[in-house]
Amino acid sequence: MNWLAGSKVRRELRFLTRFALAIASILVIASASPGQPRITDQNAHGWYNYFGDHPIGDSRWGIHLEGQWRRHEVITRWQQLLLRPAVNFEVNDKLMLSAGYGFIRSFPYGDIPAPARTDERRFWQQALIRYPTGKARWNTRIRFEERFLDRTSRQIGEPKYRFEDRIRIMQQVRYPLKGKTYATTYNEIWFYVKPYVSNSTFDQNRAYGALGWQLDDHWRLETGYMHQAILQRSGTVLESNHTLMISLISNAPFRK
Repeated sequence: MNWLAGSKVRRELRFLTRFALAIASILVIASASPGQPRITDQNAHGWYNYFGDHPIGDSRWGIHLEGQWRRHEVITRWQQLLLRPAVNFEVNDKLMLSAGYGFIRSFPYGDIPAPARTDERRFWQQALIRYPTGKARWNTRIRFEERFLDRTSRQIGEPKYRFEDRIRIMQQVRYPLKGKTYATTYNEIWFYVKPYVSNSTFDQNRAYGALGWQLDDHWRLETGYMHQAILQRSGTVLESNHTLMISLISNAPFRK
């Protein structure tokens, strides 16, 4: 593939990212309660991640290991710590099913912060659908989450955690460039599912674009930009989070 073709692909990826941002903005506006004032809270974040989907020998089973060190003001302050292990099952070369657990510790940040640090325990299930078209590799991911969230304030007799559901839908494409480099982009939209406590069913949208390097047969490195649009539960505050993403990605088997 020559650099001219690579340049064309990069233009297409930039267009897809901008289109995803426009769609996200429309969804946020449409989901807001009518007549409410809107405040935009701009933030700069840095997320430093490990994503591993590790097959167990020649079986269809595997282990997902994931850790994310999410920082506010790019690196100086905490935003979140996320740990998310799971079990994978390869139905075939186009479909992988996963089920796992997540621990998420969130910290106050921004001009309109949460009232306190909170911990969340989460169970989740997902289907990952993979389908190549020419040189492009497409992924569609559908994830459902059962969340147990810290109550920031409790009445006497109330349980420590509040339960709610959420669904996430992501579309991603990856395209090879020159040598071992590639470009990738995705858009992911999140919705609350009853029961939930919010003035909108819309939770957030993430639009991402990055360059990646295939380090060897099982390891990749990606660095890029993600725009995260979060509509806070009040429905009056829209977070516009500009995020540096650096990710190490592996599919190294646990045993041969």
